[in-house]
Amino acid sequence: MKNYKQKIKLAFIFITSLLVLGACSDDYLDNSRIYAEDSESYFNSETDYYNALIGAYDPLQSTFVNVLLGEIASNNTLCGGESATDVPGYQQIDDMIHTPVNDDLQNLWGWMFGGVNRAAYIIEFQDKTDFEGKEIIIAEARFLRAYYNFELVKWFGDIPIKPEGRFVFGDEKSIPRSPKEDVYSLIEEDLEYAVANLTYTAPEIGRATKGSAQALLGKVYLFQDKFDEAATVLENVITNGPYVLETDYDTIFEFAGENGTGSVFEVQYTDVQGASFECLQCSEGNVAVGFQGVRGYNGDLFTSGFSFNVPTQEVVDEFEDGDNRKDVAILDIEAWAASTGAEYTTGYEHTGYFNRKYLPRKRSATAAGDLNITNPNNYRAIRYADVLLMAAEAYNRRSNPDDDKAKTYLNMVRERAFGNADNNITTTGTNLTAAIYKERRVELVGEGHHFFDLVRTGRGTQISGFTVGKHEVFPIPLEEIQFSQGNWSQNQGY
Repeated sequence: MKNYKQKIKLAFIFITSLLVLGACSDDYLDNSRIYAEDSESYFNSETDYYNALIGAYDPLQSTFVNVLLGEIASNNTLCGGESATDVPGYQQIDDMIHTPVNDDLQNLWGWMFGGVNRAAYIIEFQDKTDFEGKEIIIAEARFLRAYYNFELVKWFGDIPIKPEGRFVFGDEKSIPRSPKEDVYSLIEEDLEYAVANLTYTAPEIGRATKGSAQALLGKVYLFQDKFDEAATVLENVITNGPYVLETDYDTIFEFAGENGTGSVFEVQYTDVQGASFECLQCSEGNVAVGFQGVRGYNGDLFTSGFSFNVPTQEVVDEFEDGDNRKDVAILDIEAWAASTGAEYTTGYEHTGYFNRKYLPRKRSATAAGDLNITNPNNYRAIRYADVLLMAAEAYNRRSNPDDDKAKTYLNMVRERAFGNADNNITTTGTNLTAAIYKERRVELVGEGHHFFDLVRTGRGTQISGFTVGKHEVFPIPLEEIQFSQGNWSQNQGY
């Protein structure tokens, strides 16, 4: 992702500063660009639109906190860290005692709205200058606005939206929080436009495609229990898309496995660190990786980290005998140390397990950031296995269920996991639904999806401390409520 500086204003975290986009990696965001987001004289050339699109992609790097907290909030992991006071916002969410005063929820709100506003900037001026291929840039901007808005509605429920363009100062006092149904409607419109104007081949690595827009649209439908619509759009991805499950599950989360055949959309990271603490998210690396590393580690393959987001025995026990995913997803540190001679220390809430998918790996002797936060591990935001399991659920739960189709897609995932068809699921109806839920948990463990799967399917009470009618969403940050001057009410229970 690109470097950029941004002065963050409070009161809705609207971006009005000069954005400085510096060069870093060899993917799509490898460019050095400067533009003023508050300038009405921008968008006079194709280059201007392209540079603005780079800026709209950039806040994806900050979604590391969405992933990390999405896992910590679930019953897959404990918060961990050094002590009970290490990153209090994380600890509170883990214990379901979070309040509107939580720096990490404030960051998530601000970063996602920053992404919305950058994408909306392009959309607002989409008709200013014509050039060949502009519809692709507009489609990607609408995909990104949908992506950021989907994160916001997942976390906070009703949120303010402004379909015509950017938020400006003062909007927080006049634009209400829209019902989540209206938010989803805008997301659907944006994604339908993206589907219609993108192809399955990205112009450059890291950019959205027709497949990523279709897959996200299918997920958006699933979150609204629109199973018929979800089945249709996800079937389109499966039938017409170029995606294939990687043969070896072990390769997916290594550097060599980035942007592989089963990757529908990835957040691209680099190990070139931001140079200024004025930036919205200064590290250009995947911060979640360093946070999840084994504390005090010295040994083969991995480097040390801060021991957050430690898997529980409960989720480890969800893996069946013979499931090859277990050792890829979960690092049993005691067994690993016994077999390799590695040394480590223990942190708070030590379970003996770590999220192996996103542990910091050793690289070259000169690689930057192995010990901290600039790890370049891409986040596999939408994987083909997720698409297959979403499709399985949609077919199983639609108005006219097709359990045979559901089992076909479910068992494609399981056959890779076990290396054979001996463990295929044969049940139907609600038993099949439960099997799909379990498969999602073990296939996607450590990737930040499980909390939201539990909530959208009415199973939130499986989380310790979860209160029905409250914890389905998180509190609107207190500062945002205050700046709205009574325009926004707080979520129930907070």
